[in-house]
Amino acid sequence: MSAFGRKNGPAGMGAGSRPQFGVARPMHGGVPDKEEKKQAGGEQFPPLPQDSVPPPGTGGSAASADAMARLSERMNTTHSGDSEVGGFEASVHKIKEQVLPRLLERVDPEAAATLTKDELSEEFRPIIMEVLAELKVTLNRREQFALEKVLVDELLGFGPLEELLNDPDVSDIMVNGPDQTYIEKKGKLTLAPIRFRDEQHLFQIAQRIVNQVGRRVDQTTPLADARLKDGSRVNVIVPPLSLRGTAISIRKFSEKPITLDMLRDFGSMSDKMCTALKIAGACRMNIVISGGTGSGKTTMLNALSKMIDPGERVLTIEDAAELRLQQPHWLPLETRPPNLEGQGAITIGDLVKNALRMRPDRIILGEIRGAECFDLLAAMNTGHDGSMCTLHANSPRECLGRMENMILMGDIKIPKEAISRQIAESVDLIVQVKRLRDGSRRTTNITEVIGMEGDVIVTQELFKFEYLDESDDGKILGEFRSSGLRPYTLEKARQFGFDQAYLEACL
Repeated sequence: MSAFGRKNGPAGMGAGSRPQFGVARPMHGGVPDKEEKKQAGGEQFPPLPQDSVPPPGTGGSAASADAMARLSERMNTTHSGDSEVGGFEASVHKIKEQVLPRLLERVDPEAAATLTKDELSEEFRPIIMEVLAELKVTLNRREQFALEKVLVDELLGFGPLEELLNDPDVSDIMVNGPDQTYIEKKGKLTLAPIRFRDEQHLFQIAQRIVNQVGRRVDQTTPLADARLKDGSRVNVIVPPLSLRGTAISIRKFSEKPITLDMLRDFGSMSDKMCTALKIAGACRMNIVISGGTGSGKTTMLNALSKMIDPGERVLTIEDAAELRLQQPHWLPLETRPPNLEGQGAITIGDLVKNALRMRPDRIILGEIRGAECFDLLAAMNTGHDGSMCTLHANSPRECLGRMENMILMGDIKIPKEAISRQIAESVDLIVQVKRLRDGSRRTTNITEVIGMEGDVIVTQELFKFEYLDESDDGKILGEFRSSGLRPYTLEKARQFGFDQAYLEACL
């Protein structure tokens, strides 16, 4: 008897019994005959259809060949790294280099600083004509106007950056040293046709930007965050940290306030997602907006703020103030870097603690990067429902993990389980936004935080963006799908009378 209760050998096998364990069937290369098919119970490896097998040497399907051709083209392409200024702009730039030193000899810089750009243009016009006569340079009317503008921008504005800052289609400006500047238009990066005279010229403009908001940038403090008068966010990093010269990154924001309806019309979200987010903002849910750099987190936060009741007192806390809330009772607060002696710094955590004494209805943080995350959770748990913030993460689940890690980075002596429970009790919704490779920005997930199960934070996905295909012109095609689940935050919506509308939007 074998271990399986059967006799060994052929005598132990009945006519209809199965073969013994360990008896393998031989694999045949050709087509099996009827007897073999009958024994195998069907064809073990059916032959592939002839049209699905690529001919030898073709390297796969047409799509695969096209992809390989694109990879080969990218590998063999050589790129020019520097901005090229040519034509009319180049001639004006060349004349400006000759006129500017002589102009500065005839102008009092302090007196010029008190004038507006229009007034300075009027004062400059006769002086420029004198200098051009000395240099024996003749210009037509168009060239004169262009020269006046360039000179005024040089003395009062931000030099070559003025043209880009005044262009409403430009959303990002990235200066990589004096010879290379990139801009973003409609989600795509292109090389800008501007140049700075030299590194000193670029460094002076960087200093002019940060000095406007009481910051400084030099060898001792080579990093600086600032903002322009129109609310644009600026980051400056100078040598020795930046090896190619002074680098300036400017994030411009739309002059016209963006609303959730506008984001829906842009294709960033579906109609049901838009309705759900409107109700979430109005019903004082605690919302975390998660996403990568340039994905639209701040835009989403500004749009959500439109749903705040005008009677509520709102405090915003940021490193460099860039939020522009659309509410009447709004007080923006900004951190302060340390002075030359390394003292006097005011952090986001300090401002959150102080904000609790200022009778806020909502506390909104521009971006959390460290231990101030715990202060935000404390604010959410101390009667300030409707608080919001942004942070960098790739998905809602990673967002929760990053919040835990940021709190653990501080000196707070709290076990991880208690931190997870605090997050689960404080946060209601996570809104995930992404910038896709075609330049479009989409709201890819709206996820609820339900609570704890053991030591794991439990979430529930209400909406998700599903990738489907890509069009011929490179646009990503997809659809926004509702999970059809009953929202856990329905009780909060019921307190404000939006429960039925919220339920219909999520189902």
